[in-house]
Amino acid sequence: MNPLFCLSKFLKPQAQKKLSNEFSFFIRIAQPKDINSITEVLTNSFYSCQGIMGYVRPFLRLGIYEDLRNRIRSKSEHYLCLVAMVVENTESTRDVSNTRKQDLVGTVEIDVRSRSGMDVLLFKSWQLDNLDDFEYAYLSNLAVDANYRKLGVAQKLLSYCEHQVLGWGFCELYLHVLENNYTARRLYDKAGYRLQEVEWTFGSLLFGQPRKLLLRKSFSSKV
Repeated sequence: MNPLFCLSKFLKPQAQKKLSNEFSFFIRIAQPKDINSITEVLTNSFYSCQGIMGYVRPFLRLGIYEDLRNRIRSKSEHYLCLVAMVVENTESTRDVSNTRKQDLVGTVEIDVRSRSGMDVLLFKSWQLDNLDDFEYAYLSNLAVDANYRKLGVAQKLLSYCEHQVLGWGFCELYLHVLENNYTARRLYDKAGYRLQEVEWTFGSLLFGQPRKLLLRKSFSSKV
């Protein structure tokens, strides 16, 4: 598969650069050298720096780094991490390697999972004939740097995940989102993901923590 998927143009927010300064981004497969940058994007997206989180954040970041490093280096047949890279505008957008600066601003992961353990409860309502052999494509860790949101980066990452899943022989893609993450829910709804299951945990039952929503999108070879 070609590691250079896409080259799209957008304008970086005015707070960072003048709107007249045009930028481009492209999506490619993550490499080991990207692990630090991906970890930073994930940590900034999922964990706050405020209060007690400021103290535990370095430990959370280390956990993200180690888990990510193991996944990327596993070279599993059905695992892929994608990254979105932003580059300054250049006269020759076909040769992004010649641009002065490239920054990693987004990431997402997909893999293939199989039913096991507690998944029995999760999949029971799907009325599948053979749950023991059921495998499904799953999307996780979609994150975009705060300075580059609402510019189409997340939509492009989702699109290429769907293309890859089709190549693996799957016509559905699943993901989880917290019920109080309204920004992400709007993104997924716009992209065609629909609620499959509401998952209750001890935290949501006893402490009122937000529930996890399982979303699913079905698509055809026309994606």
